[in-house]
Amino acid sequence: MITQRKFFGRGLPYIDVSDLSGRLFVVEGTDGVGRSLQIENLKDWLELQGHAVVTTGWTRSPLMAGTIEDAKEGHALNRMTFALLYACDFADRLENEIIPALRAGMIVVADRYCYTAFARSAVRGLDESWARDLFGFALVPDVTIYLRIDVESLARRVVARGKLDYWESGLDLNLGEDPYDSFVAYQKRLIHYYDRMAETEAFVTIDARRPVDDIQLDIRHKIAAHLP
Repeated sequence: MITQRKFFGRGLPYIDVSDLSGRLFVVEGTDGVGRSLQIENLKDWLELQGHAVVTTGWTRSPLMAGTIEDAKEGHALNRMTFALLYACDFADRLENEIIPALRAGMIVVADRYCYTAFARSAVRGLDESWARDLFGFALVPDVTIYLRIDVESLARRVVARGKLDYWESGLDLNLGEDPYDSFVAYQKRLIHYYDRMAETEAFVTIDARRPVDDIQLDIRHKIAAHLP
């Protein structure tokens, strides 16, 4: 069965999406919440069920990945350039990875989606409608799983893994006197915005504070009804 595809905005007028028979599943959540491990386990499970699976994620575009990493190294990106670089990365992956896989009837599992850009842009003070227009070429997913965690639990996890990342801590926003305070303030704002989107965008919210296997079982249950 072919799912009727919709774009967030104007879409890509030069690409026909009427024949995309695959499924697009998105896993969203803040930095350090455990998305990558859950996606890896989900991919293994889907393949055991006989499905062909493609995974994609933020800054994995061959065209833009190196450029974004170089730009982030200097800690000098302004908020608009930050958003535009990620939009280029997303557009390249959408056109050359996601849409071809969906046309071939495959399942695409995305580690983050345009929702990440919406949240980060809003937290950095960019106009929400501008960010949504910028990503108006994005396809609406079949299911968006939101791995939700409170900022206190998240901070314990991230501190345990080692050094705090400059951008994940929102250090460009001057939110705290040290990296930890900035991380807590920045991630709290992100979680607040994700919670808003969970309602407006009909996310499937899953408590990410629980054991890994319990979370995985919930994810499988939620997407099972949407499998081809």
